[in-house]
Amino acid sequence: MNVESLTAFFMWCSIISAGIYVFWAMFFLLLPDLVYSVQTRWVPISRDTYNTIMFSLMGAFKIALILFVLVPYVSLLIVGQITDG
Repeated sequence: MNVESLTAFFMWCSIISAGIYVFWAMFFLLLPDLVYSVQTRWVPISRDTYNTIMFSLMGAFKIALILFVLVPYVSLLIVGQITDG
């Protein structure tokens, strides 16, 4: 595998992961009552607990996205620029 292939892989990983995150955040912020009512059918928890869990998971997903997808992508872009120039 060469640098160009890895760069393309992490670029698409970044796009897809960021899309999932934005979709999740928009759905949670625009339709919070719907999401809460659907989720509490399976697991009966309080609204405060639910909000804490959702924001914690969104934060963990964002940190994972940055550390494991965006940082390698930017690193590969820098390495590609150094080897080309």
